[in-house]
Amino acid sequence: MSPSPFDDYLDLVEAARDLQIHPQSLRRLIKQKKVPATLFAGKYLIERDKLEMFKANYDPRPGRKPIRRLL
Repeated sequence: MSPSPFDDYLDLVEAARDLQIHPQSLRRLIKQKKVPATLFAGKYLIERDKLEMFKANYDPRPGRKPIRRLL
């Protein structure tokens, strides 16, 4: 089977499962422009490498997050 151009993408449900959050929460993060996604044929597609970069800095716990200072 030849590689599909979609192999580098996850759909909303797969990406939410990977982040261990509800798909609706991920949809909200996309709308807030916190997760880059492409709308294709009515479905959000998220690039795997962009999701990994987001995941490295994402804290899935609810509520306000403490601001990390660089100083």
